[in-house]
Amino acid sequence: MIVPNVWSLAAVLALAPALATAAPLACWYEHGVIVAPANVAGAAGDYILDTGAARTELHDTRAQGMGLSGDSAHGDVDIGGFRFPDRDLAIVSQDARTYAFPTPIAGVIGADVLRAVIVDVDFRPCRVELHAPAEAPAPGRGAAPQALQWAAGRPVVTAALSDGRTSRRISLAASTGLAAAVRLAPGEVDLTGVSEPESLAPFETRRADLRALSMGGELFETLKVGLSGDEVSAVGPGVLQRWRLRFNFPAGRILLIPAERP
Repeated sequence: MIVPNVWSLAAVLALAPALATAAPLACWYEHGVIVAPANVAGAAGDYILDTGAARTELHDTRAQGMGLSGDSAHGDVDIGGFRFPDRDLAIVSQDARTYAFPTPIAGVIGADVLRAVIVDVDFRPCRVELHAPAEAPAPGRGAAPQALQWAAGRPVVTAALSDGRTSRRISLAASTGLAAAVRLAPGEVDLTGVSEPESLAPFETRRADLRALSMGGELFETLKVGLSGDEVSAVGPGVLQRWRLRFNFPAGRILLIPAERP
């Protein structure tokens, strides 16, 4: 379900971070996702920064080492000079998602935390900065704004996709932590005749071919896609790295800024 990005003043204040000082993160782009340092409920470490995740997660092995049990917890989230107090956190195994990383990944920073601030992202080289809404610098020339709405706790944008015969518009969660160009919700694709469709699921290696995707005035052809595993389709760094990004969550828009690549 997609809902308009309408916020009351009380809701904005309730999500406002305790600190409001922007600072670049020492991030890196690896295995198709952005990783950055953060501290979640006292667990300092490297976290996948995922604007397309509905909820911030703590790796279950880290949680167990801290004496936390069950599938959820509460705690402060510190990232990029901001503190987000008393957040509802999911305790989830990250093994399937992070087995290939050379260093341990402590969890995921999701949109539930990030939606209170403006997030600037570049992929090559990696750059992430968080800003209070009133303190963000000018985004740069050529920025193309796209409206953000929310679906199942994720920020979604509108794009068009084609299978070579027909095209249609689709809502995609804009995800900096998706290790794929595109993942489509099962309800968005016809799986008739597809053998072993479960092999297209998240963290599996199989991909299907998508003829074309149009987003932000750019055309992406012959993309490798998988299934999202839930009701929300998503677009990841395989497409998003075409631009520098500004997620202006409080204003309900994402800016696609032409990236200068070496």
